[in-house]
Amino acid sequence: MMDKQRIVVLTGAGISAESGISTFRDANGLWENHSIYDVATPEGFQKNPALVHDFYNQRRRQLLQCEPNTGHLALAELEKSFDVHIITQNVDDLHERAGSSKITHLHGELRKVRSTVNRNLILDWDNDLSIEDKGPDGHPLRPHIVWFGEDVPKIEEAVEITRKADILVVIGTSLQVYPAAGLIQYTDFDVPRYLIDPNAGSISSTFAFEVIAENASTGVPLFVKKILHG
Repeated sequence: MMDKQRIVVLTGAGISAESGISTFRDANGLWENHSIYDVATPEGFQKNPALVHDFYNQRRRQLLQCEPNTGHLALAELEKSFDVHIITQNVDDLHERAGSSKITHLHGELRKVRSTVNRNLILDWDNDLSIEDKGPDGHPLRPHIVWFGEDVPKIEEAVEITRKADILVVIGTSLQVYPAAGLIQYTDFDVPRYLIDPNAGSISSTFAFEVIAENASTGVPLFVKKILHG
């Protein structure tokens, strides 16, 4: 029995936006009317942890009301025929809920929290989080989110996954956020690359993509149909 071809999928905010997840930030650098430096940096957390907790509590509550869309579901369906690895910049769990099994979260996970002292002490968490909450180590907890200025712990893992890609698919991301955007350079030159994004025409890259200029909920099923049936 032959091994399945490996499809590596890099997903960004565009695939989750169609499920009702707020995109990371708008053009003037605000996220839900907050400066990203107040709610998405270690300095912001140190300065006002209550504000940061309230911000992520709202995001967590929102996520629990959202469902995977047809883009997420189509990627999960691909696992029947391919070895699918999803590398996501998103902090939601919509890929998991859609049924995908191999997911690397570069920027953390909203439904998890971790110790402020031991980054490897990670807990599942669906409730609101406050400055009074402590982990098993007795230290306060924080959102399990990679903030600006912090290392991306799983980037090396993502590089190794991308190196072995037989097909690369980029969905709903501008390819402007590093280090995630740099992953495409690790695929072999002759690997087919697909870009699914309604704004694909404005995305510049030194790599040749076959473009599907659609939203994820429409474009991913089109890609799946193409890859399965030609």
